[in-house]
Amino acid sequence: MSTDGNKKIQRALISVFDKTGLEPIVKTLHEQGVEILSTGGTREFVEAMGIPVTKVEDLTAYPSILGGRVKTLHPKVFGGILARTANASDLAELEQYQIPTVNLVIVDLYPFEKTVASTQDKQAIIEKIDIGGISLIRAAAKNHNDVLIVPCVEWYEKLHALLTSQNGETTLGQRRLFAAKAFEVSSHYDTAIFNWFNTEEQIPALKMSETTAKTLRYGENPHQKGYYFGDFERAFEQLNGKEVSYNNLLDIDAAVNLIADFRETAFAILKHNNACGMAEDAVLKNAYLKALAGDPVSAFGGVLITNRTIDLATAEEMNKLFFEVIIAPAYDAEALELLKSKTNRIILLNKGVTLSVNTVRTALNGFLVQERDTLTETADMLKTVTDTAPTQSQTADLLFAVKLVKHTKSNAIILVKDGQLVGIGTGHTSRIDALKHAIAKAAEAGLSVEGAVMASDAFFPFNDCVQIAHEAGVKAVIQPGGSVRDKDSVDYCNQNGLAMVMTGVRHFKH
Repeated sequence: MSTDGNKKIQRALISVFDKTGLEPIVKTLHEQGVEILSTGGTREFVEAMGIPVTKVEDLTAYPSILGGRVKTLHPKVFGGILARTANASDLAELEQYQIPTVNLVIVDLYPFEKTVASTQDKQAIIEKIDIGGISLIRAAAKNHNDVLIVPCVEWYEKLHALLTSQNGETTLGQRRLFAAKAFEVSSHYDTAIFNWFNTEEQIPALKMSETTAKTLRYGENPHQKGYYFGDFERAFEQLNGKEVSYNNLLDIDAAVNLIADFRETAFAILKHNNACGMAEDAVLKNAYLKALAGDPVSAFGGVLITNRTIDLATAEEMNKLFFEVIIAPAYDAEALELLKSKTNRIILLNKGVTLSVNTVRTALNGFLVQERDTLTETADMLKTVTDTAPTQSQTADLLFAVKLVKHTKSNAIILVKDGQLVGIGTGHTSRIDALKHAIAKAAEAGLSVEGAVMASDAFFPFNDCVQIAHEAGVKAVIQPGGSVRDKDSVDYCNQNGLAMVMTGVRHFKH
């Protein structure tokens, strides 16, 4: 290890909120002859260990004021941190004003994000906006040529390892690494504060920060690098299986968003972010079998999800299929044991993932941001536009279908019968092709479209789709409406005894 740029720690300023793991650091610093400066609760912590500590108040000749809001904000503190030891003018000013240099700064900020998560009290949240700590972090990181900054409790252990292995000496490379972490901590902290403030009259700015990161095996394809930024373990407990991949995560996201719209017992099978099978049934096993029947070929290697506890009877049927992932809110013990029989099968316990308010995607040299499509149609939102009104059972199927079409790649057509997805057309450039594909998929699966209902993610510009659907056996249609030629489709339905309802809500998904 090169000694060029090495610095010996002689004086440390410690001001932390979380003192977990701090004790061995303080002991080591004391053993290495390092003078410790501190204030408030941290000073009391060090004193309780029987280790000498200099009060910051004694250095500055000012007490902590404004209820603790001002403690370290003083030239005698920041001068000692920001002074460049290779600059003769800086050293002369330190001597003139009797300011001691500081070689190590340890800070752990007030827990702003945890406070936001635990209370609606605005004043309590504002009081957890750290001022002195964030200033210390930035100052020490800026002057990393002379100062080592430890900006969070998670890096206490790294500091202790350096102290013990290098006898209190640090290299420029190490200080630069810690400085990078410091600016990551400070930028994340400021982002959280901005996003909390920016909720009413919003300033149009995109501020995102996620400190929990995972390197994936690869991205969408093996030649692409991939990363996941987010706390996956907070949302799911993985009970079995191999490491979750980039493509798994996309399918899991699609599955969780889909199932969130369903309240009755439901089961869905997804492939490439779209449902290839889905059904509702009071008996979970039946819901699964109906979902599987919708497209048993595409279900191979798919992602399965339900909103109910998986029992043994359902697991026995599921175990006959090769699938990548299963997601459920709970598993009966015998069911879980059976599903674990496949070593690589990913079994996830859904702990109640909180879905993002907005969706973000890259576009050209920037980003597209929009509110997530959280609108779910209810019976009172349906406007019957035909002479024939849908029956009660048809209305239930129409609502099931429109929920599903919302989560299907545009152009999208969904065919549903008796709470079961019987045909799907997804991602087509033509709505007619999407419909024809849905009818063909139903035929391939041996499912009858006679008496089914149809949902479209957008309006019909012509009456060709309702005509094709009618000829296939569809009896009721749900669509947003809004075409200048809506009347053509309505007239066709009236002439042929079909029911049509409009929602006024389009659900494009690109």
